[in-house]
Amino acid sequence: MPDFFEVVHRQRACRAFRPDPVDDDTLGKVLDAATFAPSAENRQPWVFLVVREAALRGAIGECNRKVWEAGARAHSEGRLSPGLLREVDEGARGGVAEAPVIVVVCGDLELGNARVIEASVFPAVQNLLLAATAVGLGSALTTLPLALGDELRGALGLPGHLQPLAVVPLGWPRKPLGPPRRIPFAEKAFRDRYGAAW
Repeated sequence: MPDFFEVVHRQRACRAFRPDPVDDDTLGKVLDAATFAPSAENRQPWVFLVVREAALRGAIGECNRKVWEAGARAHSEGRLSPGLLREVDEGARGGVAEAPVIVVVCGDLELGNARVIEASVFPAVQNLLLAATAVGLGSALTTLPLALGDELRGALGLPGHLQPLAVVPLGWPRKPLGPPRRIPFAEKAFRDRYGAAW
């Protein structure tokens, strides 16, 4: 198993996947790691819908594509480099649906307050992303399909108390992923007061 800091420095979005299946043991490791995240009052309000069925993955991917083409792409144009925009565009138009597994992460409103439930669910999403990297899976985090919440809810048969918060495609990367580009932490951290250099 790779070192934790190596995993953190390698984790990045994957938007193109091989069709090879992901076995239950590997998925189990990833989901288990996700459940060891902190949550308010240790209520653990996360629910993971593990979607493998091709038709359902296609429906989720179609929600993603519709939202991307309806304005999300225009929002990203000029903000992303041409290469990254092309990669995101390909992922939004088909890469999500091509992943052999899509995990829809929901918050259970019976276990958390709707106004702040994200704070108790997104640590689990981060654990899921890091664990996927540790076992060699590619992953990405998208929220685009949530803009078509009723359509997504209907396709997945979600009861009213489950609020979809994140969509995470998982699979074996189609090509090696390069290292993520990050601004050095010293440019984002300050000592005691804002503006006091690290």
